[in-house]
Amino acid sequence: MRTRLLVVQVLVLVLLAALAVRLWQVQVVRGPEFVNRATETRTRTVIVPAVRGQILDSSGRPLVRNKSRLVVSVDRNRLVRMRDSGVKVLGKLSEVLSRPVSQLQRRITPCGPDVPKPCWTGSPYQPVPLDEKVDTREALQILEQQEKFPAVSAEIQAIREYPLGEAGAQMFGYLSPVTEAELEKRVGLKATFSGVDLAGRDGLEYFYDEELRGKAGIRRVQVDRMGKPLGVEKEVPSVAGHHLVTSIDARIQAVTERALQKAMKSAPAADGGAAVVLDARTSRVLAMSSAPGYNPSVWAGGISARTYRHLLSEKSGKPLTSRAINGQFAPGSTFKVSSVASMLRAGYPLDGQYSCPGSVMIGDRAFNGFRGIPLGTLTLHTALVKSCDTIFYKAAYDQYLKDGGRTPKKHVAEVFANTARKFGFGAPTGVDLPGESHGRIPDRRWKKETWALTSGENCKRAQTGYPEVKDGARAAFLKRLAHENCAEGFILRPGDSANFSIGQGDVLVTPLQLARAYAALVTDGKVRSPRIGWAMVRPDGKVVKTIPVPVVGRLPVTEKERRYIKNALSQVPSDGTAAGAFAGFPMDQVAIGGKTGTAEVWGKQDTSWFASFAPTRNPRFVVVVMVSQGGFGAETAAPAAREIYEGIFGIKRPAAVRDGKPVSELPTFRPDGTVVPG
Repeated sequence: MRTRLLVVQVLVLVLLAALAVRLWQVQVVRGPEFVNRATETRTRTVIVPAVRGQILDSSGRPLVRNKSRLVVSVDRNRLVRMRDSGVKVLGKLSEVLSRPVSQLQRRITPCGPDVPKPCWTGSPYQPVPLDEKVDTREALQILEQQEKFPAVSAEIQAIREYPLGEAGAQMFGYLSPVTEAELEKRVGLKATFSGVDLAGRDGLEYFYDEELRGKAGIRRVQVDRMGKPLGVEKEVPSVAGHHLVTSIDARIQAVTERALQKAMKSAPAADGGAAVVLDARTSRVLAMSSAPGYNPSVWAGGISARTYRHLLSEKSGKPLTSRAINGQFAPGSTFKVSSVASMLRAGYPLDGQYSCPGSVMIGDRAFNGFRGIPLGTLTLHTALVKSCDTIFYKAAYDQYLKDGGRTPKKHVAEVFANTARKFGFGAPTGVDLPGESHGRIPDRRWKKETWALTSGENCKRAQTGYPEVKDGARAAFLKRLAHENCAEGFILRPGDSANFSIGQGDVLVTPLQLARAYAALVTDGKVRSPRIGWAMVRPDGKVVKTIPVPVVGRLPVTEKERRYIKNALSQVPSDGTAAGAFAGFPMDQVAIGGKTGTAEVWGKQDTSWFASFAPTRNPRFVVVVMVSQGGFGAETAAPAAREIYEGIFGIKRPAAVRDGKPVSELPTFRPDGTVVPG
């Protein structure tokens, strides 16, 4: 009996010692860990996304606004930690949302090189929205049965809405989830990332993303063991983003969109187009359109693989690309304003007389004017009105020879190329949009750099030819060209200088570059960096800051020379190459000036251009229209510009602007942030 009692005592002491050790381990060693776990079971931290600011036009009309919708989201991290990786939860969710489980699984799978769309492009720590169009009944099924739907939430969230539809889609941009790579790349975004943010991906949404996004809030909610909320423990409210007031006039934008679409339909081969309307005095953008377009609402809730391929497809015309700032095209005769300035810089007299034969020899090759028709002896004024090519061919060739021709001097003047750069060509305008193209001003240095990059391929093609090209004549031409470029592609040739002078050959500009050059020419000679953003406004209506339009250069012409060129352009729609397009237009009410352009493109129809301004005496608007494969400038682009002016000034329809002037003052806001009708 004594032995048994001793054994029992020892056993009790061992058990007490083990219990004491365990208690010490739980309370002292792992105490903080269990305290945190206990706290986590009692509270949930909820990120409260900030309401993104709206994008408004110059009168306060919404261009991009928010609309509230019930959104069902899944916390993927919690889901994959479940024993069955959340399959059971997704099965129940598929019944509520009427969507296959496989589709839901694809939506929450992170995107990767071998992962087909749709997939999740955002951060793995961000809730994945599965449905942004659920009704109240579906949301209540999820909220009232949280024990059946762990890791699933249904909340009212703001999503983007586009009142103008396709109009200006490339300019406004779109939103999509923040990726891990983007967080590392964009330091400012990482510092304020809430975990549920969407980021601007293109256009104004990207450029002004930080101001529009605002700052997310935090809400700590007490919950029971089933996850049902009991009360709010702590709340830090979100700070709504600022509204962006732009210089875009929704009425002018609508008129511009209609005119461009009509122009595209009028040219059977047209595969793209752009139209830009600037305030002539400030270079603020009043309208910017690109065709083909698309409806940016396709990004809401995640874009499908099919739609995404359509936006990037050559067959569909790459509607995601803005041809106004990314499209690079030979400008044709609209470029002659730069060539006239080049001649003046080279010493040609402003009041001189110049021969305009039907053809002129450039090197050992004849370069013809339009249809080879001689126009006699002309002034520079008439050369612009009638668009004589041969005057500019000869002037550019003479300057080419002065620089040494095929064997250039050590220091070359390159008057035509350097003057074009002073007009803003060959460099981005600096507009407040991402991804703007540079355009191209080909000079001797560009020739050498291009040859260094392409000589290997050209020399290879000089031997192998182009067997993949089915057109035998074109294949033979390309082979000869490759041989020539292989042997002496670094040399600026006589024909290069001639083509440059009329905006052909290797010269490329964007519609926005051309518009700002004309704005400088017909006003004060100052080259500005155009702006779409005008002001940032708080949700309560207080203006936070205005966005200035910087002056970045000055045209290389005197005021007298500018007036001379402007007066010549003022006759083009009445007596020159655009007379047919403006026949019957009431020039006595609104006088239009401008220049047509028809740029040849190998293997395609001509690019149609019209660069213009109005009224001619005191310009307030600059309108540039470009239609790729649109044919003659006078046949496609000029009629579209006419229709835009008719809409702006109220000819045949109500005027888009008051008193024939762009809006010059910011809209007035009430204390609640709404706009006072003007």
